[in-house]
Amino acid sequence: MANEQAERLRRTEFPEAFAPGARQAVETCLRVEAGEKVTLIHDRVTEPIAASLAEALDRVGCGWNAFLLEDLAARPLVEMPLPVLADMETSDVSIFAVTVQRNELKSRMQMTDVVNRRRMRHAHMVNITPEIMCQGMRADYARVDRLSERVMERVTRARRIRATTAAGTAITAELNPEYKWLKTSGIISRDKWGNLPGGECFTTPGEVNGRFVVDGVVGDWLCARYGLLADAPLTLKIAGNRVVSCESANKALEADFRAYIATDENSDRVGEFAIGTNVGVERVIGNILQDEKFPGIHIAFGNPYGEHTGAPWRSGTHIDVVGLGFNIWVEYGDGEPLREEQIMREGRFLIEE
Repeated sequence: MANEQAERLRRTEFPEAFAPGARQAVETCLRVEAGEKVTLIHDRVTEPIAASLAEALDRVGCGWNAFLLEDLAARPLVEMPLPVLADMETSDVSIFAVTVQRNELKSRMQMTDVVNRRRMRHAHMVNITPEIMCQGMRADYARVDRLSERVMERVTRARRIRATTAAGTAITAELNPEYKWLKTSGIISRDKWGNLPGGECFTTPGEVNGRFVVDGVVGDWLCARYGLLADAPLTLKIAGNRVVSCESANKALEADFRAYIATDENSDRVGEFAIGTNVGVERVIGNILQDEKFPGIHIAFGNPYGEHTGAPWRSGTHIDVVGLGFNIWVEYGDGEPLREEQIMREGRFLIEE
């Protein structure tokens, strides 16, 4: 079943240090079985990582095809190449291990539309790096999943979540009971594809208000351009679920972020409210794929993943912002005042076993 690119990957050398993370992705997170078929998508930058994933797929004994994007289309991608989408139509599992470029979100959404329609198990390893293969991909995902369940027990009953940080974040998220919470703890099911490394619980909020200081990272292509933001945070004022102001000492970052959230009518709207639960990640590294799983809160503006959360609106963009050192309170009840429980203090969960 394997195609020419699969055979090339089998001949590609990769550092042995990648092997544990690759095997965990295939065997623990995706639970690939011998009788299944997998579509593996990568680019030239990630070829050694793809080779380690290929070795893990061969260990399982499944059928798989591989696609090198630069062989199929010019980058940045305008559309996801048709051979990729066609192969996914006959696969049980897909893996996307690619260093993305500016304005490629549309092509990724074309891919995940197939994933969602066919209810595939899909590992979204956007901007995967050797560092992440040796860090976040080696997390204890059984522990991450247990913690994520404890978070889900609380947030699915909550009316409101409140959060602060020493850097100046002070936000309140009113929750909409019609919008579903999802757990993407690294254990990927047919119900929701997930990023790897995994470790978050998220929903579309009813309404977010307050100030969010982004002293971690911003997402999409801005992450690679600006990296860690501790020395020049981005401060966002949010009212009625929309960004009403953004400020940073780094004026280039400020301008790029303003332009990004002006892309369409919902690009400045909070589409995701999430709690990172990967306690195997000890620090932010300047890569949104891993950093959004860092314990704490991140929010995203734009596409709310409504096909999963139930949110009825859409956007063609999605950009995450990550803060550090959170205090988090979950508030319950029908009237006022609400009963509250603190689940995190200064970036440390208080609800682990």
